[in-house]
Amino acid sequence: MTVRLDHIGIAVKDLDAAIRFYRDVLGLELERVEEVPEERVRVAIFKVGGVHIELLQGTDPESAVSKFIERRSEGVHHIAIHVDDVDAKTEELKARGVTLTYDKPRDVSGGTRRINFVHPKSAFGVLLEILTRREGSE
Repeated sequence: MTVRLDHIGIAVKDLDAAIRFYRDVLGLELERVEEVPEERVRVAIFKVGGVHIELLQGTDPESAVSKFIERRSEGVHHIAIHVDDVDAKTEELKARGVTLTYDKPRDVSGGTRRINFVHPKSAFGVLLEILTRREGSE
């Protein structure tokens, strides 16, 4: 199974201000901005080499990102790892006793990605997203 680093998710309070910093100050190219209603976030995606930086702003005070910022402030929220088959990886991790956010992976971003999360308690304090991108959604 192919595994690679996909993106680093950074929780921000003000997505527009964060975009200006990453684009205008750091000079990174903004790939796209999108809503991910399934996770109640708005994201901005920058490609840096073969990896993405994903800025996330909660669109609902009850979203995981909004709660993260409330508890911890802005900063690195998660690290995402691309796998060939997130459903198979989910079952493998569950069989190994790993705590996951969802019992089964879910489709997000209009079905372009299928995701699950490894709980930080199982990953030494880091929230890990495991995902499979559907063809054409790189």
